[in-house]
Amino acid sequence: MPDERIPGKLIGAIVAVGSLAFIGILTETVMTVLFPQLMREFNVDTATVQWITTIYLLVVAATMPLSSYLNRRFKHRTLFLAAVALAVLGSLIMIVGHAFPVILIARVIQGMGSGVATPLMINIILEQSPKSKVGRLMGVGSLVITVAPAIGPTVGGALSSILPWRAIFVIVIPIILLVSLPVGLKCVEQHRPTEEARLNSLQFVSIVLALCGLVMFLNQAGVAVSAAVSGGSATVSAVFAVVSLIVGLGALLFFGWSSKRSFSPLIRLGWLRDPMVLLHLIAYMLLPIVGIGFGYVITNVAQLSLGTSAFLSGALVLPGALIGAFFAPVGGMLYDRFGPVRPILGAFFAAICGPILLLVFSMRLTPVTLAGFYFIFGFGYSLGFSNIMTNALRNIAPQFMPDGNAVFNTCLQFGGAAGTALFSTILSVAQAGAGEEGSTTFRHATAVGGSWTFATMIGIVAIAICCLIAAFRIGAKRNSRL
Repeated sequence: MPDERIPGKLIGAIVAVGSLAFIGILTETVMTVLFPQLMREFNVDTATVQWITTIYLLVVAATMPLSSYLNRRFKHRTLFLAAVALAVLGSLIMIVGHAFPVILIARVIQGMGSGVATPLMINIILEQSPKSKVGRLMGVGSLVITVAPAIGPTVGGALSSILPWRAIFVIVIPIILLVSLPVGLKCVEQHRPTEEARLNSLQFVSIVLALCGLVMFLNQAGVAVSAAVSGGSATVSAVFAVVSLIVGLGALLFFGWSSKRSFSPLIRLGWLRDPMVLLHLIAYMLLPIVGIGFGYVITNVAQLSLGTSAFLSGALVLPGALIGAFFAPVGGMLYDRFGPVRPILGAFFAAICGPILLLVFSMRLTPVTLAGFYFIFGFGYSLGFSNIMTNALRNIAPQFMPDGNAVFNTCLQFGGAAGTALFSTILSVAQAGAGEEGSTTFRHATAVGGSWTFATMIGIVAIAICCLIAAFRIGAKRNSRL
């Protein structure tokens, strides 16, 4: 049907806005591989250099809840130009900055840009896609979310071996200005009127405190556990973790209470009363813990247990990332054709086979089997992940889609941050007291930590699958009553 064809301008808009989000996520994961080099250049320790990633994640997580308000209040093109300006400004500061605090300021600016661009891309897809093509276009959009963090370690490993670390930001600026900007100016369109929405400042502060508190809790709890197991002092980190948890949970409860009583809430949450949508949201938050955390686990197990180079360890993630680049849109096409149940559940029953095989062979892995078993997970994960959000948002009223988009994207960011913190803590506990890095005992301890990590991954994916099965049963009961 003519009205079901995908408009060329919609594809251009997805490419323009999606490339900004892709670059933001890519540079975030690239930086994690460059930590040793950054520590030497800025003369900082491991706990300090990690703020380059932590502060970026905090800002992205804090910006995401604003997306519902921004989508209602401003035109898509205005938000796109703001994201371009923030991305370019942040990259310029990264290039010229020679003090660690300046680098952190640049990461804050870049985090704001990514926090605007990612939900904008999803909103454009949901608002402007033909109904029969929503699944495949959401699959294309999910490439940004799944592929960028997966290939980040590979790019970072290659970059650190041949070029200065600032080269990545020198490269991205021309891409933004010569590709993303002109394509966006031509293709980003407004299909719905803006509203006179008001920003509820108190709710914004409360959700920022909630997200920052919970992310800082995960970060500092990991530091405290690692320090305690290795025999160091964990008091300061433990106290910071407990305070962060109290502040985070308190602010989150206040946000929910305030939203129910507000005439113009920052994010409308009434749609979460639907248990089917809520179960989708839980699964969507749990799965990135594994999906994004896998990049950290693969590269560290490869280097610290198998003795590979930084470049090779990053390259091991690449096959799984490439399969994701191909199969995310395919998963969306299957969703459009067969509905949600078989494409989503089939994908994640395949995905869970990856960590199961990794656990079975955890003490006798090779670089080839490590990459191969991750490839299996990447195949299933990419095939089904974006369909979870697509199916959930199709079951809420259209006027609440920007709110749903904001909540789903915020939970995605939180899940990714939780995965890195969780798995790094597990590996640190296993390595504690195992001797010097590179020794036989240390490599064995890392392999043991890897087996613990893979078992944890299996549990997380299994819980997510159970949530999805329960959601589909609720949906089936509703359909049977119609």
